[in-house]
This record gives sequence, C-alpha cells and structure tokens, in this order.
Amino acid sequence: MKLVLIRHGDPDYVNDTLTAKGRMEASLLAERTARMQIDDFYVSPLGRARDTAAYTLQKTGGSAVMFPWLEEFPSQVDINGSEELIRAFPNTEKESGRYRKRIVWDMVPAYWTEHPEYFHPTDWKMSQVAKHSDLVELYTRVTGEFDQWLANYGYVREGDHYRVERESRRTAAFFCHFGVSCVLMAHLFGVSPFVLWHSLMMAPSSVTELVTEEREKGCAFFRATRIGDISHLYAGGEEPSFAGRFCEIFSDQQQRH
Repeated sequence: MKLVLIRHGDPDYVNDTLTAKGRMEASLLAERTARMQIDDFYVSPLGRARDTAAYTLQKTGGSAVMFPWLEEFPSQVDINGSEELIRAFPNTEKESGRYRKRIVWDMVPAYWTEHPEYFHPTDWKMSQVAKHSDLVELYTRVTGEFDQWLANYGYVREGDHYRVERESRRTAAFFCHFGVSCVLMAHLFGVSPFVLWHSLMMAPSSVTELVTEEREKGCAFFRATRIGDISHLYAGGEEPSFAGRFCEIFSDQQQRH
C-alpha cells in the first residue's frame, strides 16, 4: 500500500483559502498527481486543503472523501501559570491580562532540545507541554481514526507495526497540513511528533510518500520514499513558499521570527 501526504498550497490563513501563489502551486501539483495513479482521495475539511485538492480532482475526474481528523492538528498549550513554558514560548501576546494559547510545537529550540522527554517515543506525553494542553487526547483521537482507516485497507495496528489481514496495492492521497502529517508519520514510525515538527519542513504543495514493506509475511511497516518533495514547483519555474518556516538568519527581518 502507498500513502501520499500532500500539504496545501501557499495559504491565505485569514480567509482559509489559497493565495494567488498557492493556486499556481496547486495547478502545478495537479499536473504531477494526475500521473501518480492515485486510487483514493481524502481531504481535510479546511478550505486551503480543499482548494488545493480541487485542482487535482478536476484534472483526474476523481472525488474525495472529507475526514474531520485530517484538519490541521488543533492542539494548543496554555502557558499561564508555568514559568518554564513562558520561557519556552517567548513573545507570546496577552489578552485581558493572560497569555494567549500557543500551538504546541512552536516552542523555541533552546527549550525543547534541552528536555530529553521531547525526543522520547512515549515520554513526550508526560512533558510540560502535554500537561498544559489537550495534546495527548487529540493525538490519541487522530491516530486512532488513522488506524481505523488503515484497518479498512487490511492493515491492523499490532504494537508498533501492522498485521496484514489483506494485501493492498492501492495508493491513497491525503490533502492536509504539515502538523497533522507529522502526527501521522510519528505514529507510523514510533517516534516523538516533536522531533518531526521541529526537524522536518514540508513546503506548501509538497508531496510525501510512504509505502508498506512486508519483509515477513503478514507483518508490514511503513517507509518513506520521499518527504516534502516539491520538484513539481521547480519543473514549473515556481519558487517554493516560505510559509511554515522561520528566519534563516536572525538579522533578516523580512522573514518570520
């Protein structure tokens, strides 16, 4: 079985759609996905993912099933009352005298890299961020839905691998988001999602491909054949979007800090 994770194009977050650049990216992406022999399409309920998928669906004549759990991973951390987390999430704005909630993976590297629990396959669930958020609850819900979906294709979770009840050569594509893609990959690989959230960058419209390997009969594991591939953008002469990245050098005030 092959699983394709596709991040939406350059986003207009305010209106939950795509920018003009994002629509160009989605158009170039469609030229590529149309040649990938994708059998099944699934899409996040958020507009930027649906608008990205629309180009491919129009090109292929396909249709997509919408899964609520494919939305951008919604977990947020409440740093109020925790001096440690206030330092971990600097420059957090206040509203009515209280710090606003932050995306769980947006802490600075100087914090999370010095706390080994964020690297550990399971101890991250007992981290300060986890204790002050709904992270574990949402992670469990999303990965549970994902495993149920895989079971419908014949791959049943058993420990940290999958028991093959029915072989499949189908290719399924998820049009979704960076954060939730890292959650799904962390679950498949048995690693902390914080490692992927902070170590990977999958640019808008990028393609990540995972394929099952069944080296022993009835026992499958997913392996990545490409992560964050944007060769369709380079082929079309389109520079990748910066969305999701932080400044390459701190003195560059034009880039996100």
